Amino acid sequence: MARNTYKEDELLEEPFDIKHLLRAWVYIKHYSGPMVLALVLSAIGGAAALVSPIIVEKALDEAIPVGNVRMLIILVIWMVVFYLLSIIFFTIRSRIMINVSQNIIYNIRNDVFGHLQALPFQYYDTRPHGKILIRVVNYVNSVSDMLSNGLINVILEILNLIFIIIFMFIVDVKLSLVVMAGVPILMVFMFWIKNKQRKAWQQVSNKNSNLNAYLQENIVGARITQIFAREDENAEIFEGLSDRCRKTWMRAIEYSTLVWPGIDTISVFVRAAIFITGILIFGQGNTSLGVIVAISSYASRFWQPIMNLGNIFNNFINNIAYLERIFETIDEPVEVRDADDAYDLPAISGSVVFDHVSFSYEEGKEILHDVSFTVEPGESIALVGPTGAGKSTIVSLISRFYNLDKGRILIDGHDISKVTLHSLRSQMGIMLQDSFIFSGTIEDNIRYGKLDATHEEIVNASRLVCADDFISGTQDGYRSEVKERGSLLSQGQKQLISFARTLLSDPAILVLDEATSSIDVQTEKALQQGLNAMMKGRTSFVIAHRLSTITGCDKIMYIDAGGIVECGSHDELMAKRGLYYKLYTAQIEDTI
Repeated sequence: MARNTYKEDELLEEPFDIKHLLRAWVYIKHYSGPMVLALVLSAIGGAAALVSPIIVEKALDEAIPVGNVRMLIILVIWMVVFYLLSIIFFTIRSRIMINVSQNIIYNIRNDVFGHLQALPFQYYDTRPHGKILIRVVNYVNSVSDMLSNGLINVILEILNLIFIIIFMFIVDVKLSLVVMAGVPILMVFMFWIKNKQRKAWQQVSNKNSNLNAYLQENIVGARITQIFAREDENAEIFEGLSDRCRKTWMRAIEYSTLVWPGIDTISVFVRAAIFITGILIFGQGNTSLGVIVAISSYASRFWQPIMNLGNIFNNFINNIAYLERIFETIDEPVEVRDADDAYDLPAISGSVVFDHVSFSYEEGKEILHDVSFTVEPGESIALVGPTGAGKSTIVSLISRFYNLDKGRILIDGHDISKVTLHSLRSQMGIMLQDSFIFSGTIEDNIRYGKLDATHEEIVNASRLVCADDFISGTQDGYRSEVKERGSLLSQGQKQLISFARTLLSDPAILVLDEATSSIDVQTEKALQQGLNAMMKGRTSFVIAHRLSTITGCDKIMYIDAGGIVECGSHDELMAKRGLYYKLYTAQIEDTI
């Protein structure tokens, strides 16, 4: 693998596609009332703010020349009133839109998270978690402002521009035409700079996504990094990604910093033209000083809504791309889902039937081919065989984490593809090799398997799986806080907590997939009694590399070449002197 490269994120360079904005209406329509109110308040506030130049004109042309103090005071009072009105209306509008924006964030994020919870294992197997995270957090934050303030601001800035033009032409037509003459120059400049800006900021988003994904991966894998002394190499890769972020950011800033100077330059020339034209006309007695000052004031404001519309359009371009990524996540097909006519699986005794089951993770690469077997309620089944043979796949299919290519799986005679996932999985207890621990207390992690469990039930389950001794030895016992992924616990302790969690859920079918791989031999021997009690009366599937732990199982299936090569009890398979015999004797010899 290259030492200083990392897989690039998908390009966010997308044309403006109105269909994504139209689709977002489902989130906007719930708040159309407050948004219309905010728009009306903004329009009134904007109109009130534009009265000031006319008041200044009256003061310069009528009150000050004749020394009319009373009129001047009244004009000042009106200016303050209109100014306060604009502040009040804009403040109320701001509060309304903050509330709308946060509600939209809340709704979109809930929809994305809810959909992520339903997506199958394949989705997470093929995507960096950091890139999923950036969609739920960063992209949602970005598009929420576009869907709330962005849409209102487009209308508001257009209205503001119309109001400014109307007020200008009311004051003086000729000087207003001078202001309008600068528009074509501004439009050419804005078209050029905004195209550069858009591409630059999309590159920034792209690079930040890559950096976020790599950072998240390395935080999770920090121990592996140190184990293999990869700090320098990883730092070099991170430095490269960070440098790309810095360079793309600086390039985007370079274009952004050109905007205001460019607009100011055009504005200065236009205002200079106003004064020159106004003075020439003023010298002929056709235009007053107050008119020139008022038009100059409107001219300085005239460019702001055009500038804002350019910024809004630029944000729309970027955020429409983000919106597409969000909808892309929401549209990700939930391949493993309840059928339309699915029914709840009744309480089961635990019989399992594989009826000519075939399965592949990738098309053309079959893992299981035409597998058939029957397990009676309460039987314990051990699955052994080489790595990658399909042992974990079999137990995953029982829980319907994947859909079958062919065949069917029956539990107590019910086809699992026709029952609800919740009713199926709630009656199964699954212990994986990677025991995931959530942030919170040890008690909370065990109760995860049964939310209404009492403290006594949690303690009893922990004792049965030999977890009570180490839990009681911690500072706060069962209320001891564990960090993210149980970073302060050993792998063996994590597995013992997972055992207690699984036992507490009281499953009818139990799956133990390398569940004791991180537990020392002494603890495992003590734990075996608990496991035997745990498996008693339950249909159990056990995957274990240490074959000495599964000799007491009712059946042992040797899985290889896409199917069941051998099946029988330990004694029966040893008597056959086949593949299981070779595997078992080789392991025994290795331990001598």
